[in-house]
Amino acid sequence: MAYSKLITSKYGKDNVKFLKVKKDPQNPKIQNVIEATVLVLLEGDFDKSYTEANNSSIIPTDTVKNTILILAKTTNVWPIERFATKIATHFIEKYSHVSGITVQINQELWSKYNVNGEKHDHSFIHQGPEKKFTELYLKRSGDYKLSSSIKNLTVLKSTGSQFHGYNVCDFTTLKPTTDRILSTDVDAKWEFDSKKLGSISNIFKLSDKETNIFDLIYNKAREITLNIFAIENSPSVQATMYNMATEILKFSSYVDNVSYSLPNKHYILFDLKWKGINENDDLFYPSPHPNGLIKCTVAREIKSKI
Repeated sequence: MAYSKLITSKYGKDNVKFLKVKKDPQNPKIQNVIEATVLVLLEGDFDKSYTEANNSSIIPTDTVKNTILILAKTTNVWPIERFATKIATHFIEKYSHVSGITVQINQELWSKYNVNGEKHDHSFIHQGPEKKFTELYLKRSGDYKLSSSIKNLTVLKSTGSQFHGYNVCDFTTLKPTTDRILSTDVDAKWEFDSKKLGSISNIFKLSDKETNIFDLIYNKAREITLNIFAIENSPSVQATMYNMATEILKFSSYVDNVSYSLPNKHYILFDLKWKGINENDDLFYPSPHPNGLIKCTVAREIKSKI
């Protein structure tokens, strides 16, 4: 009897990077670009490579990398939800011993900028550190989970945030406030309703230029996040993120649930009393740590079938 047994395994290739240029057929000087980093992890009949040092079933990770790049060259990579689907279905269809696949795509954001009052045809500004992210898990049965995210969108407002009425005990030193700086790095994720999207192949149809729901939802989720952050006189990060998630759910029935992870990046007023300055309400110290971290997942209430 063997001393140990393999419980789970997956392997693949990470940090596969590319930039692709799309040229307007009518005017090749009008261009768009997409820069992305791809992760692919395979599951399936690979146990013997771990337990018996038998590599006969292994698809080399170099092959995985080459596949990603060839598919990026020969297929449409806009939007990244579509490209993730293309990668996943390729491996499932080509290799019968692959039972499941995870694809993650991190998209750098490049936007055209104005020159002489108009968007330049082929010059871009990097919007980093903000990124768009998508993750697809596909099983051979056709079942899948798809999500997309806004990551590292750093925002700050210098007023319009408050925090008071919280639990107070003998360890509490925080003072209540009706006016504070609020800053965070937005990590917003929405999981799609696979039943609403339909079969995995239907993602290609929903990615078409005329019906591209994925960019539509991403752009709206970003707009909702920024608008509520700016306009709401926030009673807490918790309440504000809940309102953001609710509005995204209201916008699209394709979204099953929305999650936010928001670090509360603290800005603390300097104490300048040592210099005889007793009133200070405009000079702050950016405190890198420790920071608050608030998370939530919001879904629609379950409704009666009747």
